[in-house]
Amino acid sequence: MENQHLSMSVDASIHAPVSRVWKAATDKDEIKQYFFGTDVTTTWEPGSPITFSGEYEGKRYEEKGVILQVEKEKMLSYSYLASGWEDKPDNYNTIVYELEDEGNGYTNLKVTQSNIRDQQTADHCVDNWKMVLEGLKKVAEA
Repeated sequence: MENQHLSMSVDASIHAPVSRVWKAATDKDEIKQYFFGTDVTTTWEPGSPITFSGEYEGKRYEEKGVILQVEKEKMLSYSYLASGWEDKPDNYNTIVYELEDEGNGYTNLKVTQSNIRDQQTADHCVDNWKMVLEGLKKVAEA
């Protein structure tokens, strides 16, 4: 039976202008503050590589992908291969950040992750993204 690949979305209303939320989402020093201490390396240019590296539970990891699309202060997307997964196209997830000005100084940031293999992984992704967005919100609102 073919796996139905799943997708999940999480969003947050952040009390900061779109430009500030964009910076929190794309500045490597800010990302490190809320993204589990991860070092992100990329130019944010479509077609360029993106790597995520750091230490988790005492183990070094490096995960990777490619920047797919960037519309400054509106949307960005990249492919993503989790560590431990075989490097083949079907194992890459797609991550999309969408920013929308809600007015009154608020920005909505929605993160969607697609091509997820199973429900357990999707649930885990939801939990992780909720933590990430909580942290990003704190950084952007500070």
